[in-house]
Amino acid sequence: MIDFAPVYERTKTVQEIADGLSVADLRAATTELFDLVYDMIAECDDADVTFQPVDPAAKDDAAASADEVNIAWTLGHVIVHLTASCEESAALAAEAARGVAFHGRSRAETPWERVTTLAQVRQRLAESHRMCLGSLDMWPDSPQLDAATEAWPGGPVIDARGRYLLGLLHADSHLGQIRDVLGQAQAV
Repeated sequence: MIDFAPVYERTKTVQEIADGLSVADLRAATTELFDLVYDMIAECDDADVTFQPVDPAAKDDAAASADEVNIAWTLGHVIVHLTASCEESAALAAEAARGVAFHGRSRAETPWERVTTLAQVRQRLAESHRMCLGSLDMWPDSPQLDAATEAWPGGPVIDARGRYLLGLLHADSHLGQIRDVLGQAQAV
C-alpha cells in the first residue's frame, strides 16, 4: 500500500508521492486498498452495516439536508462515500491521462440509505474496485503527464497520477472511521 503518512504530516504532496508511479503501481495500490477494506468487513453482518455509531465530531457540510449535517456515518454510508470518491478520481484521472482538460467534478454516489446489507456493501466494493481498475485501462500507453492542473480552486497541482491518488488518499482517510464504526458495532 502506498504510504500516505507524508501527506498527512505535510512533508510531501500527493504529487510528490505520485511522481514516478506507473499505471501498474496505481493498479496494485487500488487492489491493496480494496483488499484491506474487504478484510476489515470480513466478520461483519447486516446489523453492522446500519449500526448508528456515536461520533461527537460528525460534521458533513456536503450533506443532502440540514438534518444530516451532524449525523455519524454508518458503515454503509462510509462505504458509498469512499467508493464514490475513488471512482470520481479514477474517472478524472483517465481523462487527464488522455489530455482532456479538467472540466469539473464527475461524481455519482449511491444513496447511503439504500445500503442496508453486507451483501450490498460487498457488491458496492466489488463494483467500485472493478470500475477503478477499468479506468486505468483507459490510460494511453504514453499518458499526458505534463498538463498538471489544480485539483480544485486553490488545491494541489496534480497530474493524472496525482488525480488518481487523491481518490486512494481519500479512501485511506476513512479507514480509521471504518475501524471505529465496526469497533462500536461489535461492542454492542
